[in-house]
Amino acid sequence: MHACVAHGRLLPIHTDLAETGEIVAIGEWVTRTACRAASRWPDQIKVAVNLSAVQIRPTLPLTIASALSYSGLSAGRLELEVTESVLLQDTEANLEILHQLRRLGVRIAMDDFGTGFSSLSYLSRFPFDKIKLDRSFIIQPAGRREPEAIVEAMAGLGRNLGMTITAEGVETATQLAMVREKGCHEAQGYVFSAPISAEQALEMVRNGAAKRQARISRSRR
Repeated sequence: MHACVAHGRLLPIHTDLAETGEIVAIGEWVTRTACRAASRWPDQIKVAVNLSAVQIRPTLPLTIASALSYSGLSAGRLELEVTESVLLQDTEANLEILHQLRRLGVRIAMDDFGTGFSSLSYLSRFPFDKIKLDRSFIIQPAGRREPEAIVEAMAGLGRNLGMTITAEGVETATQLAMVREKGCHEAQGYVFSAPISAEQALEMVRNGAAKRQARISRSRR
């Protein structure tokens, strides 16, 4: 069954599943399905999977290793996204689980960065591969300089720490130009595409590759 769920409705659903523990089983299915889909994509394309704080448990590294083995996807092409809530409780235990995941070869990203109070301290305690700036810094009224200054500062921090900086919630060409100017490595949002299925993503990748090849062919003539 396929259906579209609005963002405002998705969060209460996630909360309900987390409270009942069902999010763990669903998360395992999502990870296996995402890895299997990505295994059909070109090798340079990665796939990202969001993890709930409830999923951060001692069995998680085994679950991820099983998903990679089942799909045949190389570990370096899987990116696991966690939020600050993962580190708010049982910090040492959760950090060790994240380190185990890193040892598998997968990439770890901090999602929604900047929405909590202690994010900067976490960067000194765990070597995240990527920081994803919360969309609240991107979607701002025109003329406000403070959010842009924060984006620029975070891009500089990422360069110094060797972390990729991704701007979330980029919806317009103007916003895309801004995050590029401020030094972000990547961007995601509706300026590129609305959410699509794995099959549509594969078709998009193929179309993009065909267009690039066509441009190369024309430039050689």
